[in-house]
Amino acid sequence: MELQQLKYFETIARYENITKASKLLLVSQPSLSRTLKQLENELGVNLFDRYGRNIKLNRYGRAFFRKVHSALNSIEDGKKEIDDMKGKEPQNIKLMISSASGLIPDLLSSFREIHPNVRFSLFQNKNEYGSDDCDFSILSLYSYVLNKSSIPLRTEEIYLGVPNNHPLARKKSLNLIEVEKEPFISLKPNKDLRRITDIFCEYSGFKPNIVFESDEPSMVRGLIKAGLGIAFVPSISWTKLIGPSISLLHIDIPKCKRTIYLSWKEEKYFTKADKLFKSFTQKYFGNL
Repeated sequence: MELQQLKYFETIARYENITKASKLLLVSQPSLSRTLKQLENELGVNLFDRYGRNIKLNRYGRAFFRKVHSALNSIEDGKKEIDDMKGKEPQNIKLMISSASGLIPDLLSSFREIHPNVRFSLFQNKNEYGSDDCDFSILSLYSYVLNKSSIPLRTEEIYLGVPNNHPLARKKSLNLIEVEKEPFISLKPNKDLRRITDIFCEYSGFKPNIVFESDEPSMVRGLIKAGLGIAFVPSISWTKLIGPSISLLHIDIPKCKRTIYLSWKEEKYFTKADKLFKSFTQKYFGNL
């Protein structure tokens, strides 16, 4: 069993798609298929159930994937530790951005003013690159969670943003149920903020009338400015990007807030660059 076989299997298993794995690994599909078959022969079991051209991990594959994924991460951490011991620079940080994307350019610019030798690879699509494969993730949750693999950076109130010419713009606050029939502009369901705001609406007893959905927070803000609906607006990470054409209303009931976190995989090895970034990010959000 060779390391390359395990890397190929891990990528195939992650996407359950040989064509996609082939493109990512820059290896031909026949070569990948042969490598996978050799691995299965060595293990004495099929790791995937095959349905024509489609494949799906079976129970053997899922068990093996968990171990291989963990082992490859440990090997990668080992390489980083050796580089640290050798004093190798520059160092690279892989950062998954699931929340507060509007603050990230300033965060990274401020960090690199002090540590110009640290490079970043940025990811925003968890389907394309798993958060477990990144050094850090910036994400948000409705609840306040304390554990060994994340730190809370900042809790922020979430307002309701309405166009200035909307009748609600005259108000300073409201209960969320008052807007149950209003047209909402929202991020898509796979986004952290959307999952949180759906909880607010469910608590208030209604399902929002979403007329526009987007992957991009900037698009949501632009559609509010265009007068095409109302939307939830985080008070710290979005408000500097809103502009004067949108009125922000405090929501009295329910209490609408979220907590932004910096998270990492359990038992991660922290390089010197990782430690610097973790400390800097805590201070940056604490000073907002």
